[in-house]
Amino acid sequence: MAEERLQKLMAAAGVGSRRKCEELIADGRVQVNGQVVTELGTKADLACDRVLVDGKPLKAPDRHHYFKVHKPRGVLSDTGGDTGERRTVADLAPAEAGRLFAVGRLDLHSEGLVLLTDDGELAHRLTHPRYEHAKTYYVLVETLPTVDALHALRTGVELPDGRSAPAEVEVVQTLPPELKLSRGPEQGVWLRMVLREGKKRQIRHMTAAVGYPTLRLVRWAIGPLTLGTVTLGECVPLSPTELRALRTATGLAAPGGKPGRRQDDARGRKPKTPARSKPRPPANRRQRPR
Repeated sequence: MAEERLQKLMAAAGVGSRRKCEELIADGRVQVNGQVVTELGTKADLACDRVLVDGKPLKAPDRHHYFKVHKPRGVLSDTGGDTGERRTVADLAPAEAGRLFAVGRLDLHSEGLVLLTDDGELAHRLTHPRYEHAKTYYVLVETLPTVDALHALRTGVELPDGRSAPAEVEVVQTLPPELKLSRGPEQGVWLRMVLREGKKRQIRHMTAAVGYPTLRLVRWAIGPLTLGTVTLGECVPLSPTELRALRTATGLAAPGGKPGRRQDDARGRKPKTPARSKPRPPANRRQRPR
């Protein structure tokens, strides 16, 4: 194996997301060949270096696990840290899957799609702001927003931590027929919102800022992966087709070792195909006699 950055090796081994692994390194909880490492640029090779995380040897997994969960309200999506007696989405996964972490956050009172995996590189591609992968939500508000309010949501809203990026917003009359909701508020107007950034409680802050507080929030899709027919509280493995679509969308190698190709760019547009240049004639081509 070639040397890789520590945080990438740790994420690939299922320790956590790339960002979480960077925090572990900065906190001095990682050792390489007996030496505590705190610099993020440090590289290692698991074939010849001994890497410990919190005193436990780091080993590359034989294979990764991928599940999609229909998170109910009242269940935490954060699988790390001290959660006390409260349930997390990891509690819904089979025990034999081992240590998994959630891709993307849903607050305690939100529901819908959560991806659970031990594939840190895929998680990094799906959550890092620079990749801008779309996440689709259905948002219930009390009354029909005004034209001005919808325009503000679509162009950006001033939030406590800065202006939000533009979002795709439309009023919908019905939800996807396969989406089964738990008991909760149903009266109001549903909005379909697509975001390409993930600030904390962003949608709730955005709708409140334009005068239409969120009554209910359901995540329907992460990139090409949809909740589909997964019932409330259910955890199911990704199908080969779903996994292939995710890896292709993130530009990772497809199963079988072939490089994945992006279907679109970071903003959802198809990449431009470079124009073919006309072949030049040979420099010393002789002219035919007439």
